[in-house]
Parts: sequence; C-alpha cells; structure tokens
Amino acid sequence: MAKNNTILIIEDDPNMGFLLKEFLTANDFKVILCSNGDCGLAAFASSEIDFCIIDVMLPGIDGFTIAERIRNDDKSIPIIFLTARSLKQDILKGFSLGGDDYITKPFDEDELLCRIHAIMNRYSGSSSPDALPPPEPLPIGAYTFDIHNQCLILNDHVQRLTYRECDVLRMLCENKNNLVRRSELLQRYWGKDDYFNGRSLDVFITRLRKRLSKDARVKIENVPKVGFILID
Repeated sequence: MAKNNTILIIEDDPNMGFLLKEFLTANDFKVILCSNGDCGLAAFASSEIDFCIIDVMLPGIDGFTIAERIRNDDKSIPIIFLTARSLKQDILKGFSLGGDDYITKPFDEDELLCRIHAIMNRYSGSSSPDALPPPEPLPIGAYTFDIHNQCLILNDHVQRLTYRECDVLRMLCENKNNLVRRSELLQRYWGKDDYFNGRSLDVFITRLRKRLSKDARVKIENVPKVGFILID
C-alpha cells in the first residue's frame, strides 16, 4: 500500500528527522525531509506529495502556518502534526486547520505507521457513498472520550490515546456499567486469549485507570478472571 507514496517531513530536530526518514523509507515510503518551513513549502510546491508530517514548533514559520498554507493549495492532503506539547488549545487549533492527527513526542514509530495507514485508508475510502460518519464523542464522568481523534478531554487537558487504549476503552464505554469479558477483549483486539496477551491487557487497563484518575467517580472494576466493568 505504501509503495510510491511520498511523505514530506518538516522537522527541525536532525536526529528525529533522520530516524523518521529511515523508518518510513524502510516501510516502502518515499520521504522528503526538510528542517524548516521555507524548505518544506518549497518541497511541497515542487514535488508530488501524498502525506505531510509537520512539527509544530519550528524555527521561522511555525507548523500551523505551514499547514494553513499547504491547505490553501491542497484541501485533501493528509497532515499529521508532531509536537512536544499537549495543550488543548494547540490540539484543537491543529484540527481546526484540517490536521488529521496530532502526536505528542516522544511517540512509538510503529504507532505512527499505523496512524499513517489508517488515515490513508480513510482518504482512499472517503468518496464511498457507504462511508460511515465518525463516531460521536462519548461522556465518561467529567471526561469526554473523542473516539475519532483518539483522545480523552478533561477541562483544558487533552490526553492522546494509543490505538489499543482507544479500542479497549471504546468497548468498555459502549458497555458502560456492564461486564465486558476478558476473553472477548482478547479475541477481538489481540486475536488470542492466552496468558501473555492477558498480561498485556492488564497493562492497558492499568494505563486507562491512570488516565481516568482525575474523576473519582470513574472506575474500571475488575471481576477476577472474568472481565471488567466501566463505572461512572
């Protein structure tokens, strides 16, 4: 799927830029790496670009301004923002400018690759008349669970979720106050109900409890050896 797709990376950290370029090249993408906004905009204007990954905090022209200029020329090109900050206003601004995703550093490269593929799949299928609308945000106590953008929002704080965290939390949320069996979670998201996958599931449950810990009314209750219940 990735072959012949060209990704423009605009990242001023030379180590981060090099590692991203090497990783994505190894996964069959063509990569153009630029270290500042002027270089990035010139590359976008002179090359056939299929996807953009833009650092928000750049010297000179910031990432949001770059994305806005790119969007003026191409309304449909996918854009992922990279940032060291997770402020709600930054994330909302990124999405308001037409960003498709917003990833906070440090991040897992495999997760970035999954997000790139997921966004490309959405774009390739966006013209289908049967395409489903994005899911509505769900309330969890004082939190808002934005499934489409993979985040939990509480007041002005936004927490980005991994794909697996989002999947597990969505299943718990859609069955709120009811038991979700371990075996069902494991079969659906890990493909196999065994000891090692079970330990992995427990790690994700622990992460989700920590993410939801600011509202004491919200609990993920463990029913030993059976499953979990999301309570708010």
